Amino acid sequence: MKILALGVLAAAALSGAQDQRAFTGIITDDMCAMAGHARMRMGPTDADCVKACIVGHDAKYVLLAGEDVYELSDQQAPEKFAAQRVRVVGTLDAKSKAIRVESITAAK
Repeated sequence: MKILALGVLAAAALSGAQDQRAFTGIITDDMCAMAGHARMRMGPTDADCVKACIVGHDAKYVLLAGEDVYELSDQQAPEKFAAQRVRVVGTLDAKSKAIRVESITAAK
């Protein structure tokens, strides 16, 4: 019986495991993600606007990948990539559209 219980637990853990993958898009904030920065214009550049929205409006860094907006678990690393095209490696929670970030690098 213990072996059966361990087998069931192991199968459940493996079926819930998600694979890491790469996402490419623009680091922005959740207030301006789909609308763009022209409406807020909280600085002379899009990067300045992103950072101002994060600090001044309690916005969150997100990845805009085409028509998809993904929340990012890491809210420190994206700062240096504000308004830049990046490659995010991580695990996607499809239900919440959130990426558990492993790394962020400039896209080539």
